[in-house]
Amino acid sequence: MQRIQRKRALYMLGDALACMPAWTLFFLYRKSETPWIYNQLPWHSHLFNDSNYLWGLLVLPLFWLSIHALSGYYKEVDRKSRLMELFRTILASVAGGLILFFFIILDDTVFLYTDYYRSLAVLIGLQFGFTWIPRVVQTIRYHAQIRSGRLTFPTLLLGDIDGIKEVQAKLNPQRFLSGTEMLGYLSAEQDPTWNELPWLGKIDQLEDLLNQQSVDDVVICFRQTDHVTLQQLISRLHLLGVRIRIRPDLYDITSGTVRFSNIFETPLMEVHALKMPPWQQFLKRAMDIVVSGIMLVILSPLYLFIALRVKLDSRGPVFYNHERIGLNGKSFTIFKFRSMVVNAESHTPRLSSDSDRRITPWGRTMRKYRLDELPQFYNVLRGNMSLVGPRPERAYFIEQITQVAPHYRLLHRVKPGITSWGQVKFGYAENIDEMVERLKFDLLYIHNASLLLDLKIMLHTFLIVVRGEGK
Repeated sequence: MQRIQRKRALYMLGDALACMPAWTLFFLYRKSETPWIYNQLPWHSHLFNDSNYLWGLLVLPLFWLSIHALSGYYKEVDRKSRLMELFRTILASVAGGLILFFFIILDDTVFLYTDYYRSLAVLIGLQFGFTWIPRVVQTIRYHAQIRSGRLTFPTLLLGDIDGIKEVQAKLNPQRFLSGTEMLGYLSAEQDPTWNELPWLGKIDQLEDLLNQQSVDDVVICFRQTDHVTLQQLISRLHLLGVRIRIRPDLYDITSGTVRFSNIFETPLMEVHALKMPPWQQFLKRAMDIVVSGIMLVILSPLYLFIALRVKLDSRGPVFYNHERIGLNGKSFTIFKFRSMVVNAESHTPRLSSDSDRRITPWGRTMRKYRLDELPQFYNVLRGNMSLVGPRPERAYFIEQITQVAPHYRLLHRVKPGITSWGQVKFGYAENIDEMVERLKFDLLYIHNASLLLDLKIMLHTFLIVVRGEGK
C-alpha cells in the first residue's frame, strides 16, 4: 500500500509541475502577438508582475490534477500500459484544453478566428508534451524494475488442482514481463506429485493466509464449480482488498461483474464489484460533499425543530448513534434522530415494523417522511456514507443474511448510502426474508451504477419523502 501511495504521489507531483512550464510558454505565446513583447523590460519582469500569470500558476495545477483524477489516471499506478497512458494523456489534454479555451483564449482580442484555433492547439500541445514525457519516463522505469525482478506482484492461485496447473503453466513463462510472483496455491487437497508451487493450505484458510502474507493478486482457477461456491469465494475476496482474476470460461457464471483484460498474453478476467467509471466515481464523491454540506446548512432550522419535537415527545437523547458495517466491511457510527423509546434494543437487536410499539408517536411521523435519516448527511460529509448506496446494516443481521445469501457481502465493496435502489423499490425490511429480497435491487445497483442512476434514485426518494410514503 505504501508503495502504491508513493507512486501515486510521484505521478501527481509530476503532473502538477508539468503545467507550470506549459502555462509559462503559452502565456508568452499569447503575448507575442501584442506590443507587450516589444517592451524594453525583460520578459520575466512582465510575467511576475502580471496577476493573470501568477493566478494561473496557483490554480492550474489543481485544475489539471482534477482532470487527470477524473480520467482515472491515478486509480491504478502499478501496472500501466504505455500505449493506454499515451491515449489517456491525449484525451485529458484535449478535454482540459477545451475547458480552458472558454475561460482564457476567448478573452483574447484577435483579428482572425484561426488565431483562436492556433492558440488552442498550442495550449493542448504544450500541456500534452510537458505531461506525457515525465509520465512515460516514470512508467519505463517501473517496467524496467519489473523485468529485473525488483518489482513483483505476489499472487495466490486457488481452485482445483487441474485448473491451478493450467493457469500456472500460462503465467509462468510471462512472469518476468508481468511481475507475477506466484507464492503458492490453495486447494481442497495437495498433489504430492506436483512441485511447481507450494501448497499453502485449504481454501477455508484464505483469510488467515492473506492476513499473514502480502498478496496483491488472487487468481481463481476452478475448472468446474457451482454458482454458490464461486459467489461465496468472490464475496470473501472482495472484502480482503486484493485484485481478483478468474479463468475466462467462467464468464457466464459471474456475468455482470467481470470485464476482460489481456494481461501479458495471458487471458484472465478481472472481477469488479462496481462498474462505475473512475471519472463518475470522482464526481459522485464531489456531489456527496457539496450536497451534504449544503443540506446541513439550509436544513439547520428543520434540524432544530425535529430535535425539539424528539425531546418533547419522549424521554431520552435526541440522536440515536449505532454501529453499522460499511465499505470493505469496516464498522462506523451512523447518526439518526431517535424514533424509538430508550433502550429499545437493550437485549437482542430487532428489526422494526409498522406496528412496532417501540416507535414513538413523533418517531412514526419522522419515519413516514424519512426525517430520522437527515443527520446522515454528516456521515456523508465524513466519508462513511454516500448519498446513494446500499443501506448499511448491523453485523448481527449481516451474519444471518449471509447464511441465506452469501453474496450479500458484495454490498460492502461500495459505500453505503442514505437512500438506495432497494429503499426506493422495497423500503424498510421487517425480517431477514425481506432483507434478502431487497438485496436483489442493491446488487442490480452495483452492477449498473452510474451518476444518472444515482440522480434517478435521489429524485424518486424526494418524491417518496414529499408524499409521505416511507415504509
